[in-house]
Amino acid sequence: MSLLAAFLDLHGQRAVVVGGGAVALRRTKALLSAGLEVQVIAPVVQPELAALPLTVQCRAYQRGDLAGAALVVAATDQPDVNAQVVSDARAQGTLVNDAGDAARSTLRFPAVAQQAGVQVAVTTGRELPLLAQALTARVADLLPTEAQVQSWAAQREAALTLPSDRKRAALDTLRADISRALGAA
Repeated sequence: MSLLAAFLDLHGQRAVVVGGGAVALRRTKALLSAGLEVQVIAPVVQPELAALPLTVQCRAYQRGDLAGAALVVAATDQPDVNAQVVSDARAQGTLVNDAGDAARSTLRFPAVAQQAGVQVAVTTGRELPLLAQALTARVADLLPTEAQVQSWAAQREAALTLPSDRKRAALDTLRADISRALGAA
C-alpha cells in the first residue's frame, strides 16, 4: 500500500490527544511545533506533558470529546480505548493516528529532518520506525544551511525577473549549484 505524502498546514486548528504517557508526549510535541491547539484527555498525565502549552482534562475519554478536532491521536495503553477513539474519529471524518496500531490510522507521524526551513519526512510504509529514523539522520547531514537557503532564494527571485531565455539559463545554473552543494551532481 502506498501512502499519500503531504505536508498539512493545520496551524491554529484543534487537535485531541487521548493518552498521557511517553507516546502522547512525543505526538503532542510534534503537534505543538506545527502550531496546533492541543487538548490532552487522560486519567493520568505525566508532568512533562502537563507542563506544555495545552489544555488537559484529567479523565477517561468520552464520546463527543473529538467534536471540532482537525486531528486526533489515540495514544493510550488500552487497545480498546484506542480502537474507540479511532472509530469515533473516522466516523466524523477526522484525521486520526493510532499510536499502537498504524494500520488503523489515517495519519502517520514520519521521522523528520529539519533545518533552515527545509523539512524532509521519511516513512517506511511498514512498521520500521528504526529504519525511518536512520534514513532521517542520514538526510539531516545533507540539509542546507540558512545562509545557503537565503542565497538560493535570492538567486531564484532575481532569475524570475529576467527575460525568458536568460531566466531559464539562470534557473539551470541555480539548479546545478544546488545539486553540487548537496552532492547530487
